[in-house]
Amino acid sequence: MTEPDVLGRALLKAFADRGYEAILPDAATVAVTLPDGTQVKGDVQEWRRHAGRNSMAALPGIAAEFVEQMEKNLRRDAELRQAVREDALPADDLRVRIYTEDALPQEVWDTLVVRPLAPGLLESVVVDYPDSISPLQKSALGGTSADEAFARALARSVDGEPHHIMTRELYGVPLTHISGEHRYVGAHMHVLKRYVDPAASPHGALVAFPIPELLLVHPIGQTQIFSALEAVQALAARHVEVGEKALTPEVYWWRPGAYEALDEAAALAGGGVPDLRPVRVEIDKENARASLLSDEAFADLVRRLLDEQG
Repeated sequence: MTEPDVLGRALLKAFADRGYEAILPDAATVAVTLPDGTQVKGDVQEWRRHAGRNSMAALPGIAAEFVEQMEKNLRRDAELRQAVREDALPADDLRVRIYTEDALPQEVWDTLVVRPLAPGLLESVVVDYPDSISPLQKSALGGTSADEAFARALARSVDGEPHHIMTRELYGVPLTHISGEHRYVGAHMHVLKRYVDPAASPHGALVAFPIPELLLVHPIGQTQIFSALEAVQALAARHVEVGEKALTPEVYWWRPGAYEALDEAAALAGGGVPDLRPVRVEIDKENARASLLSDEAFADLVRRLLDEQG
């Protein structure tokens, strides 16, 4: 017997209490019909996780808060569209935020200014409001192209938000931490050659995006490659375990190429993204064996590095 969706029913009732017709096309999405007949969709995965940690008595209030916040976002989107009609896209409020693919329902991808960053990851232009972050709708672009919106948002995320850079060792492996008290740190991936010179590190780097406030970087070649992979994996997994709104423990190989050959301004405005490929090593210490999970290009690089290290 299927258990009733208590959380879903509470959310639909909260919408009905505010005069909205709403349905749940799936467990992760709510679709709301507005007074003018248009339908908008919202992601409710994070809300479900939050609501599920609270008592049944608190559920109606938590659902009402979600509806009120969605109303605020809808009003802001309307104001933003009006600003675009007046040719006033608020560039100073645009940022780039990284999401996992399953955090944004696929059916809304076409409505947002979003693009793939790496396998499993998307990056989205968002509007940074004082009390919330809202993905930018394509309908709010007006005469601005998506590439131009990304360029403005990346520039503001990288140079308009405070960030810190430090290097710490884990298991003898130096790891550069690019961090901040905001959710846009991952945008620094687009300017990684500020921190890792491709000429000095031609093999690129291992990078991880465990939480929105942190980008982990290890230039390949500084230490034994399997030790480096194991260290980045361990630290990324730890941040995902304890972090709020964690992204992924996945580790990626940053392979400098055509994107990094451009000057920085051209790269940010060109509509491309860095070359990022998932990599992983599984160490069997008892039998002294290592299993590499990667594409053939990285496997070939690992073989060459191991040969060079004897």
